[in-house]
Amino acid sequence: MTVDNFTDEEIARLIADLDHADKPTIRAAVDALIARAAASPAIRELLDQRLTRPGYKNYWPVAYVLGQLPQPSALTIRMLLEALDHPAPDIRWAIALLIVRIAKGDSDLTKLLIDLCAGGTPNQKRMAIYCLRDLALTDSASVSSFFAALEDSDPTVRVAAVIALKARSDVGTQGKDRLCEIYSRDIDPRARHAAAITLATLGEPSEEFLAALKKNTTSEDAQTKKAACAALALLERRPASTGDKRDG
Repeated sequence: MTVDNFTDEEIARLIADLDHADKPTIRAAVDALIARAAASPAIRELLDQRLTRPGYKNYWPVAYVLGQLPQPSALTIRMLLEALDHPAPDIRWAIALLIVRIAKGDSDLTKLLIDLCAGGTPNQKRMAIYCLRDLALTDSASVSSFFAALEDSDPTVRVAAVIALKARSDVGTQGKDRLCEIYSRDIDPRARHAAAITLATLGEPSEEFLAALKKNTTSEDAQTKKAACAALALLERRPASTGDKRDG
């Protein structure tokens, strides 16, 4: 028998490979099924059924295939968001890239990402922040979610939020003051170093930030010194403006 010109055995093997322990085998099956499912409603139906059956190890590859097709279901979206917590970074990033592509035409998914920034696991929060960053949004809800994430107990979430704010022109003076607090006082050096670069990229530095930078250029900690020097170099390369508060 065949399913839209593909044999039952071939399709069954590819779907079975989605639960394989070997990532290259999974990737090969995903690539093959994306091409076939795009041309076959029957194969898409088989994948929809697989997504709802209990007892499998991997659901994210099925959601990834279905997410490549037009109008992915709510269950597919939910599975993709859950997969942002996958232990393998390469899989998390592959899922994130797909989510960004879908979200560009789906404002409801953007709202789900904002919710995930507050209510997900550390991995999910971090990846949701990067997804929102890559969507290049200018709305108040997403920037507010970044600032809320600066208070997260997980330092990697705070780092992601600091990095995401680098591309926002709507940070404002209060936002810069909060980033300066992170640069001066955060217990995690990664958050401090990221804050230095973000603040320098945003420009118009405060006197407090400049003083902290200059002090840290002589730090005995190599990474602290490197971040401070890099931030000062960024500021030097920025064109001067009437709003800049740099010394002479």
